[in-house]
Amino acid sequence: MDVSPSSLTLKRPITVKAVVTPLWKEEAQKQLQGQINQIDGNLQQLEIQGQRMISELQKQGNTEDPNLAQQVSNVQNKLNQDKSQLLQQKNQILQQLQQVQTLELNNEVSQGQMESFFQVNVGDNLIRKMQVEILLRDGIIEEIRGEM
Repeated sequence: MDVSPSSLTLKRPITVKAVVTPLWKEEAQKQLQGQINQIDGNLQQLEIQGQRMISELQKQGNTEDPNLAQQVSNVQNKLNQDKSQLLQQKNQILQQLQQVQTLELNNEVSQGQMESFFQVNVGDNLIRKMQVEILLRDGIIEEIRGEM
């Protein structure tokens, strides 16, 4: 690689955007629904595990023991805390699902970021070279915006 003293290779973030299409909406909804289903499964599993732990504690201990009551209370508190966290995640995903459903076709939405290396030379406008976007339509690059 021929690199002169007046040039440098740098790394930059590249914004990835997607055009909202019927296929994009369908895929986004499937992905979000899959996350909701996974959280529902986690909630069920958490409930079963919590009940199992409480049953085990009650089998092992004397029902008159104040420590047992405290242990059961601790397990229930932890269980409720974990359930609350999962329900919060589920609500966020439900909101995202609702947003996806209301997006208009041909709008552009951010999909995230990637990184790329690029060459700069003396006299280049660094700001413009840092502002690069990739626009996807159904997973296919439709446009690369900015200075390469």
